Amino acid sequence: MSTGKIQFAEQDGTFVLKFVGEVRLTLCSALDATTEKIFGAGNFSSIIIDLTETSNIDSTTLGLLAKLSILSRQKVGLLPTLVTTNPDITRLLESMGFDLVFNIVETPMPCPDCLHDMPAQDVSEELVKAKVLEAHRILMDLNEHNRESFRDLVMALERH
Repeated sequence: MSTGKIQFAEQDGTFVLKFVGEVRLTLCSALDATTEKIFGAGNFSSIIIDLTETSNIDSTTLGLLAKLSILSRQKVGLLPTLVTTNPDITRLLESMGFDLVFNIVETPMPCPDCLHDMPAQDVSEELVKAKVLEAHRILMDLNEHNRESFRDLVMALERH
């Protein structure tokens, strides 16, 4: 199984996140910490998430991306932009209702030279479980299909 990474850059209030390879639960703490950093910045104006080199993305990561979109609308009234050129990733995003909470485009963005890998975060099992639960609750709130898809998982996580 190939590993993934998330790269990050900021220029003049535009924040760029580039997901490379298989982006899974193990990267979610770093993604969540970066989301807090973005919205704590005084010069925030837009977010671009580049998925052009993403081969796979799990539901926890999708939930945290939905959270990022919700915060963006609340803070600056703008939908973030998702860039995807992979038809499978695009279909997944649309099936999750992301076309309602993101601007989805197929035109690759010029990648800034300043992108750097986000560092891994050491987190407790309890914190990981809390992030997984939060992410899936957010996905459930996007549409009825997601509510049905993730109901059993959320109930199981809430029991433990």
